[in-house]
Amino acid sequence: MGHRRARLTPFGRYLLVTRILQEGWSVSAAAESLGVSRSTAHKWLRRFREEGLEGLEGRSSAPHRRPHALSEREVDRICRARRRQKVGPHRLGPELGHPRSTVYAVLRRRGLSRLSHLDRPTGVPVRYEREHPGELLHIDVKKLGRIRPGGGWRKLGQSSESKAGKGRGAGYDYLHVAIDDHSRYAFVEVHSDERGDTCAGFVLRAAVHLADLGVRVERVMTDQAKNYVLSRVFADALSEIGARHVVTRPYRPQTNGKAERFNRTMLDEWAYSRLYRSNGARLAALPPWIHTYNRSRPHTALGGLPPISRVQTT
Repeated sequence: MGHRRARLTPFGRYLLVTRILQEGWSVSAAAESLGVSRSTAHKWLRRFREEGLEGLEGRSSAPHRRPHALSEREVDRICRARRRQKVGPHRLGPELGHPRSTVYAVLRRRGLSRLSHLDRPTGVPVRYEREHPGELLHIDVKKLGRIRPGGGWRKLGQSSESKAGKGRGAGYDYLHVAIDDHSRYAFVEVHSDERGDTCAGFVLRAAVHLADLGVRVERVMTDQAKNYVLSRVFADALSEIGARHVVTRPYRPQTNGKAERFNRTMLDEWAYSRLYRSNGARLAALPPWIHTYNRSRPHTALGGLPPISRVQTT
């Protein structure tokens, strides 16, 4: 599989070899059109000739052999010591005979790097989560660049064709997101701004939508943006639905982490998942994806069940 920051997606690599082999582009021109070096273009061209379409898929960069890697038995020993003693790598390392950096890496991979994430009596990792739907609603806004007619640069590359009219941007859509902390149920709307009155209207409609599912919103968490903390209209909207406003700590976006994680999932699985020829086509694909996310897509934090399962069983 390819890493998240790979310059070319499998579709981009296919586009590269197609331009060279079928459309007669030179390697230099095709590489420049997609924003990669000639050596990279030659690499994907060689893989395509040797392996076909399968050669355009990403490969793991992990080494085939790790002679000095810790055994699973030793990893389990480190984790048991962490749960039992509840001390950090600076004490576990010398005691267990490993560098502190190695102990920290093991604890991080196993989700044991923070003592605050462990249940004190048992030492078992715990996931921060509210007890019932509606107890806390995470609110956030994701700013997303619109697509020019013909397709965006993420799929077609930063070529002169995809950047025609540079300097006159296509503008932005503002994705207003509400995530229920307990169930991960999502409510999303697309607007042209993130002003206080827009945010107020959004939270009212989100509350009504959840009320139709039998969920009453008790608290709403946002960051400290002015459109939330200084907007009288937004405060009045929260009063209308009977919800208390909770704000995140400054420079701590992880406090609103469920909304931030959903934003990344939404971009990966909807916004950047395939080639859209227009911004309207992408927006039209959002409601079906939200429906799938809420009602049929397995969620790892919910034991493989969709978010609606936690709403309907309460």
